[in-house]
Amino acid sequence: MAAAGHQIHHLRRPHHDWGRGVRALRRLIANKEDTAQVFEIFQALNGNAYARDYARLLSTEEGGLTAYERVEVSDRLMDQSFVASFPPGSVGAAYLHYLETEHLSAQGLIDESHKAIPIEEMDRRHPYAWFFRRIRDIHDIWHILTGYGRDALGETCLVAFSYQETHAMGLALIGAGLYLRAHGPGARQARKAMLEAYRNGKRAVWLPAEDYDRLLMEPLEDARRRLNIPEPTAYIAVPFELRDLTLA
Repeated sequence: MAAAGHQIHHLRRPHHDWGRGVRALRRLIANKEDTAQVFEIFQALNGNAYARDYARLLSTEEGGLTAYERVEVSDRLMDQSFVASFPPGSVGAAYLHYLETEHLSAQGLIDESHKAIPIEEMDRRHPYAWFFRRIRDIHDIWHILTGYGRDALGETCLVAFSYQETHAMGLALIGAGLYLRAHGPGARQARKAMLEAYRNGKRAVWLPAEDYDRLLMEPLEDARRRLNIPEPTAYIAVPFELRDLTLA
């Protein structure tokens, strides 16, 4: 088996290691807090997704400038003067509240990714590696924009939404595996929420191309309208106490 880090380097050549991906999915199902398994699945299955989406970024109106500047979103999210400037009611203010409530940090997500991908590969000065880091670092911002929580169902719905944004096969495996795993009294409602998330992702603006410095300053509800992200009504309808048990 190729070393884990080689997948970023060879993103022009699709490569799908389904066995490795399924094993990582089983570990993730056993412990949903083991975020490193998500990156293991990405390494096994995402193939040339980042190369394809990087090319798509270049085709957008401001994508060339975004790619040229190659801003590291994580650096901005850990810049105390920057985050202190988020206005009340903004996407950024909601993001900070989310981190505090869930006891998360931008650095924590980076650390989880390094458990599955060697630092020298994840942090390479290469356009595709940069784009991979960008997708990693905006994950929690997407939680805010979509309204999906960190419970098992919320994470799965965000996976379904994100698949439509990236068409990465790793996300397809996670989403399909958890869709099939749904059980118990909330299973039907949970699957309905996942399908709604899938549709919402298809209708939304392509989020990887957004200017996140501007987006974080934008009023949250205005941003959701502009990006065509509706309220996740099917997810909200699932009783809170079933959102983890349904997928346990």
